[in-house]
Amino acid sequence: MRKQRSTEVFRITGARRGLDEDVRGRQRRYVISMLVRTLAVILAVALWNVERYVAIGCLVLGVLLPYVAVVIANGGRENAGSLPSTHLPPPARPMIAPAPVPGGAESGARSANFEHPGPPHGRS
Repeated sequence: MRKQRSTEVFRITGARRGLDEDVRGRQRRYVISMLVRTLAVILAVALWNVERYVAIGCLVLGVLLPYVAVVIANGGRENAGSLPSTHLPPPARPMIAPAPVPGGAESGARSANFEHPGPPHGRS
């Protein structure tokens, strides 16, 4: 019995891609970035006497793109997909209300005889 290589395989887990596949994707992105850089430098040389501002823009792109390409290529692997959590939070316990103070609302630090202080001395 021969296996057919054209069958589509569906991913049913949240597992990350294989390391070989990840490295191949990062290499592909890096090569594409370097091709864009090469084209930008060639355009900068070709347009230097024709359109100076476009040539300078291409030259800046050609200088900055290698740094960006390396950062993207070395960015690491993709994040693992969001899987449902198997951790259950502890049940919420009801809060115990404070006991009422005997004597009503007028007892405690503020009583019925409490007066609001007036303006500071020497001011009216």
